[in-house]
Parts: sequence; structure tokens; C-alpha cells
Amino acid sequence: MKSKKKRRPLSRQQKLKFRAEWLALKFFGGILGSMPLDWASAFMGNTWRVIAPMTHRHARAKAHIMAAYPEMTHNEADKIIRDMWENLGRVAAETVLLSKINKDPSRVICVNPEVLEESIGEGAVIVTMHYGNWEVIASQADDCGMPVAGIYQRLKNPYSEDYLLRQRESLYKLGLYSKSHSTGSKLVSILRNKGSVAFVADVRDYRGVRVDFFNQTAAATHIPAALARSMNKRLIAIRSRRTSGSRFELVGKEIPVARTGDREQDAITTTQAIHDQFEEWIREEPSQWMWFMKKWV
Repeated sequence: MKSKKKRRPLSRQQKLKFRAEWLALKFFGGILGSMPLDWASAFMGNTWRVIAPMTHRHARAKAHIMAAYPEMTHNEADKIIRDMWENLGRVAAETVLLSKINKDPSRVICVNPEVLEESIGEGAVIVTMHYGNWEVIASQADDCGMPVAGIYQRLKNPYSEDYLLRQRESLYKLGLYSKSHSTGSKLVSILRNKGSVAFVADVRDYRGVRVDFFNQTAAATHIPAALARSMNKRLIAIRSRRTSGSRFELVGKEIPVARTGDREQDAITTTQAIHDQFEEWIREEPSQWMWFMKKWV
């Protein structure tokens, strides 16, 4: 199930452009689907490692990581960012091959499943980041008895969006919803009925709060913190670390939820705690995080 928000009618030129992109996506998806999972992941990883450094996003990512690590040299930053591109290329392939990952339970190992198990039958707010392959977390939560609802940012191309949603929505047993004004009430309803909701919570959100992230001011979404507080739910951060090929290790950590008389300050305090945990994990293996994001203000 996914939310449907009425789109503006597409012009003829837009339709042609978007259909061409969609056909290319389906074509490459078909090629990747015909390959063994690890081959497809490695192929896309190596392709991105070669091509992505030629784009403007490579320089942006290097600037971001060097601002986060002032002691880092250009060569060190370049190596980490090239490793990052390889990881993201693998993620791109694995997004259309999630069913293959899910059919092999040995590919995703949860180190401390008890963190999730404590919320079975009660629901929780789950947060993760663009690290390793964040898409595999939903299926693991479901295997632990905690089906989740997910939230995503709509693509401009409606044809590509429908194609990619079909690859992902089966992982989110409680629904996959696009960000909109009506999404909040749906998430509240899910939590009220003891379901769980999952957010990729490291995106920049100017409508959210300001936090310290790698000793710089960053814009962050406060919605997970606010939902956990208002619905009296546990807040769990999960990291999906790529160990080798298309194999992953999940680690969960409960984040303390501030609950005082100051609702706005509680949202800031809890969101800062989320980002402190994200930063700790990123520092352990920075090449697995998506450094080209415009996170800082």
C-alpha cells in the first residue's frame, strides 16, 4: 500500500523524457536480474567507482568529508569517497534485487535482535541513515515480528517511481507512504495500533531542527523524535553495515527519548541524540555513508 498524492499533469516532453528514463531503468534492471546477486552488485559498484568521480557530486562529497575531518588529506578523502561510490553503486543494483537478498537469510544478520524484540506487540519508531544498504532493515524487522511502515520521498518521474516501489513495497507490511501533509496522521494511526514506523532520518530538513553533526550545524527532521515522544514509543536506531559483497550486519541501539514539559526542546534533544549515534557509527566506517548529501546549513 502506498499513498497517492495527485500530481500535476505532465507535458508531452516530460512524458517522453520520463518514459525514456523508465525504459532504461527497466532494461538495466532486467540485465541485473539475470545475473547472480553478488555479480550484479559488484558490477554496479565497480561501474559507479569509475564513473561517479567524474561528476560534480564527487567534489561536493570530498568537501563535506574534509570539513567533517579537518585533519584529512585530499588523497585520503578521495579514496574514501571512491569507496563510497562503490557502495552506492551496489545499493543501486540491490534495490532492484531485494527479493534475492530476502530469499537468503544468511545475507542479513542482526547482531542484537533483542533490541527489536522488546517492542514486539507494542510498536516502535525506527530510524536509520544512508549507510551500507538501509533498504534491508525493513525485512529484518519483519522477521523479528515487527512489521513496519516506511516513508519515502517521491521521484519526479512517476513511471520510475512505480517501478521502484514494486521492488520495495513488499518489505513494508504496514505500507509505504510518500511524504505529504496527510502522512503524519497515518503514521500516528499505525503507532496507536501498536505498529512500527521506519524513517531514513539523516536527510536535511529545513522545516525540522538544528543539531550538531561532525562539529557543524546541520538541519534534521524532528518527526521521529516527536512521534516517539507523543505516542510514548521506544526509539530505535539501526545501522546496516556492509560486511562483504551483498552481506550485511545490523546493529540496533535504543535512543533515549526526552520527555519534559518543553515539547520543542525535547524534539531537539532527542534528534541530537539520534545524530550523535549516527556520527559514532559513521566514524567507524565513513566510506559506507552518503557524503554528497547537502546536510549542513
